[in-house]
Amino acid sequence: MMKVIFSILLFLSGFIYAQKSIVDALSEFNYSQLKSKFDDYYDNDKVSESKIIAQYYLQKAKKEKNNLQIAEGYILIHFNEDFPTALKYIDSLEIITKNIKGSLYPTRTYLMKGNLYFKYDYLKKALDNYIIALQYAKDQKDQKQIAYANINIAYLNNYLGKYAEAAKIFRYYLYNPNNITNESQHNQIRVSLINCYIELNKLDSANILIKEGQTSAFTGKSKYSVNQYLYFSGYSNLKQKKYTIAINELAKTYNFFSSINDNNANYALYSLGKCYDGLNNKEKAVEYFIRLDSNIQKTNITFPELREVYTYIIDYYKKKNDKEKQLYYIDRFLKVDKKLDEQFEYLSTELPKKYDTPKLLQEKEDIINDLKNRKTFLYTSIGLLLIILLILAYLYYNSKKTEKKHKQIAQDLIHSIEHKNLEVSDKSNVVLLQELESATENLPLDSFENNVIQNNESLTEEVVEKIEIKANKTIPEDVIQNILKELRNFEAKELFLKKGITLANLAKSLKTNTAYLSEIINTHKGKNFAAYLNDLRINYALNQLVVDRRFRSYKLSVIAEELGYNNEQAFSLAFKKKTGTTLSIYIKEIENSHQY
Repeated sequence: MMKVIFSILLFLSGFIYAQKSIVDALSEFNYSQLKSKFDDYYDNDKVSESKIIAQYYLQKAKKEKNNLQIAEGYILIHFNEDFPTALKYIDSLEIITKNIKGSLYPTRTYLMKGNLYFKYDYLKKALDNYIIALQYAKDQKDQKQIAYANINIAYLNNYLGKYAEAAKIFRYYLYNPNNITNESQHNQIRVSLINCYIELNKLDSANILIKEGQTSAFTGKSKYSVNQYLYFSGYSNLKQKKYTIAINELAKTYNFFSSINDNNANYALYSLGKCYDGLNNKEKAVEYFIRLDSNIQKTNITFPELREVYTYIIDYYKKKNDKEKQLYYIDRFLKVDKKLDEQFEYLSTELPKKYDTPKLLQEKEDIINDLKNRKTFLYTSIGLLLIILLILAYLYYNSKKTEKKHKQIAQDLIHSIEHKNLEVSDKSNVVLLQELESATENLPLDSFENNVIQNNESLTEEVVEKIEIKANKTIPEDVIQNILKELRNFEAKELFLKKGITLANLAKSLKTNTAYLSEIINTHKGKNFAAYLNDLRINYALNQLVVDRRFRSYKLSVIAEELGYNNEQAFSLAFKKKTGTTLSIYIKEIENSHQY
């Protein structure tokens, strides 16, 4: 026992002596040199050495009562402390710099506080502090501080998945580094831009920056940076589906980051899981994702890709029919998802690729109910199936009913036309077309035509007589008779089949004006010019389709062209509006009737 105590005392005395030696050596350096020495140790993860330098820096500043350097000492010390202690040092920084003149403070205080909140996953508070810092920097017109505030907000946007927006800021300050004097900061901008490029699938640009970073002098001094670039090389290979190479690189970075308890270890685990998923090794992928979940439970530091991780694990155990583990990871997902929603309010509309929160809540409830009573789920499923079948049956019945109605209309049309053709086989084409027009009078008409008929039926003989008298007063009788004669000739020669007929060009061909022609068609044909022309064409089509098998065999577009329509859609719509049935059913019924 005494030997053990002696050994401990010996170790402590050695440590104290070593520390005293370091302190003695530090006394030779000024503040700038001390700061440079701290950066070297901190970047190479030499925590104890960097702590000694920070403490010496603060003691030196306090001894000299130099408030500006005391503030710098608080900043250096807070880097190696846990969150509560680090926050206290930043609060002390705020107090000591309260009366310091110039543009450096309070902007820098809010930047440091924002960085601390960001590091420990309090993103809303981080953003609040960054915005305050940016406003102070703008008020002071301090371009360097404005740059740092913009970069820090870009880090946050990058973390939140707004890669394109963040990349613009990183790219600007990477290639315009006038206000970035810190080599470490410049390196971190490059690292963040690489991440943005990979997420935006700009892999060529990312790989160029990775090689640039790996060969930089700064990276050679820092193991941390070496592993950062190695990680992004692995992540880039993952995106390119070079899974074996990626696994080799990512495994090395995981070993390094996990050895120093750095959160980048979790990103490495996530990427390794994705690699094994790409190799279709789901068991190995789930193994890494479960290890990642274990780390998240310890640190409570989250990132958006965790939603994908948990949905993957849930799906894996769902296929395995392991409801207990499925339920466990649904609970884990909901806890993480809740935190992510709180942290990223403006991302709350973005749902997971496979599951959204309400669906998972419902699935959780379904699993619990299923474990308690499987019959409930079965009866619910049967009930839903019956409802779907009833809906389908109803829709089928309606479609059949409509089809039957259309068929009946088509049959009535065909019978009517065939009957009329027998009666008027020795009559002229003019009489035939006139009677075909009357044959369709009992068919379903559009609301406009029905109104015309109803209104005409309701007119008394006295009103009709007044209309005729008025028409006769407007247009001379000989003109009326001449135009009616020309219209009969127009119908007999089937000139209505020409494309592009308008009221104006028809009036010109009949050697009259549009006003006379329009009034005569309305008065003597009982319809406007468009309806008159359309009815002639449809009546012609109805008859021609019955009597001419070759005409029926034409494509719809050809038939429409023959009838003077601009396109087949216009013809189909006009046909159905006039007849109440579809062209396809009409032709089908003609073929059926001609089989017997």
